[in-house]
Amino acid sequence: MSSIPDTLVLREARIGDRVTDVLITDGLITEIAEGIRSTSEAVALDGRWLIPGLWDEHVHFSQWALKTRRLDVSTATSARQAARMVHDALAAAGPLPVDDGGRPLTFVANGFRDGVWPDAPNLADLDEAGNGIPIVLISSDLHSVWLNTVALEIYGHAGHPTGLIRETAAFAIENLVNAVPDSVLDPMVCDAAADATARGIVGIVDLEMAWNHDSWQRRMEAGNNRLRVEFGIYSEHIDRAIAAGLRTGQRISDLLTVGRHKIITDGSLGTRTAFCFNEYPGMAGQPDARGILVVPPEDLRGLLERSAGAGLLPAVHAIGDAANAHVLDVFEELGLAGGRIEHAQLVTDSDVARFAALGVEASVQPEHAMDDRDIVDRFWPDRTANAFMLRSFADAGVRLVMGSDAPVAPLDPWITIAAAVGRARDGRDPWHAEQALTSAEALAASARTTVAVGEVADLAIVESDPIHSSADALRAQSVAGTLLGGRWTHNTL
Repeated sequence: MSSIPDTLVLREARIGDRVTDVLITDGLITEIAEGIRSTSEAVALDGRWLIPGLWDEHVHFSQWALKTRRLDVSTATSARQAARMVHDALAAAGPLPVDDGGRPLTFVANGFRDGVWPDAPNLADLDEAGNGIPIVLISSDLHSVWLNTVALEIYGHAGHPTGLIRETAAFAIENLVNAVPDSVLDPMVCDAAADATARGIVGIVDLEMAWNHDSWQRRMEAGNNRLRVEFGIYSEHIDRAIAAGLRTGQRISDLLTVGRHKIITDGSLGTRTAFCFNEYPGMAGQPDARGILVVPPEDLRGLLERSAGAGLLPAVHAIGDAANAHVLDVFEELGLAGGRIEHAQLVTDSDVARFAALGVEASVQPEHAMDDRDIVDRFWPDRTANAFMLRSFADAGVRLVMGSDAPVAPLDPWITIAAAVGRARDGRDPWHAEQALTSAEALAASARTTVAVGEVADLAIVESDPIHSSADALRAQSVAGTLLGGRWTHNTL
């Protein structure tokens, strides 16, 4: 990465249909005109498209960095196949490192999707795969983990009949297996940040389940300065944040900003724990037949009264239609302005209108619709028209912001944008194409600035037309350069 020049001219930049020059001074766009005369450093874009730098509005960055080093079992079509993939990976790896007691360290894999498997996660398959090695598989949606018998004993669940553990208990196990030393994790995070800039990303909203204030301060002070980071704060850390005087939007440094109070109110579709008005097929009479409401409205009300009163705006996870309704009820009762709901995957038509009326932002992850379309068809069969609605939100006037939820989906804004525009992947027909966004809308939901005089020079330079390309072409977009406040963080020009 280069240092920030006092001035920089981008020559022959294509902004929409116009080819022009762009002058950047002290990190700001100060002039857009043809033939800018300047003695400044100049870079020829040769008609490449210049767009705002892109944001991923929902990531779990440490988990994404870790996932890139782990076995990915997302292609498994059965529990037996996932276990076989683990077995083969262990056989190829040879002897594993051991702890101080001589016990092999836990083998961790990511990405299983059991929602449409013909068999269920079970102890027998995973015990056979491990041959005494502790194994933890983390689901693609992060809301469940699958452990073998040895791992169950290590992580406090000895005697569990299947090894499949969901929601709060699963998060606790994930936190334990993800707790690697800073000296190991921080270089991984630095590499992941470099990969993100190569896709045109200038900023992320990090919703890692940790005290992210200190983690990112440490990383940035050590030179990891490729991204702007807005960090979320979970309820277990809210007292600490309030005591420190943190407020949403407060700048800790040039690149680090205090984000929102993150609360998870229900589960996920893939784990069949998203809280819904209707029961899941085949689960009638079971205690969690409608999903799991982790934080009921009365508890949510108390949490938000405390944090919002201290200047911390909410970012509330709600996936099922009943969970979304409950969150909107509480926002309305408290008269909260500036609220955001994360995911909003299944929403009734009347609640779409309430999003708009209350000014609630919808933080959505379009690639989840591509991953989960078969699961939606199976478990929300009579409500698919109300799942992963983008056009309905946009037409109602709801502000959409888009992200990946990495590691649930890849940290790549072009995958996100392509899913929003094309509603298809892998050669399949578009799924509920009536809910697609235009490319311009998807780009706007992925950026926080525009290419205009006076704006900060957070910019991306791309090789193909971001507005008129097909969804497949968008998914494969090539990024030639990324600028953060006028400073190159990625440059192949």
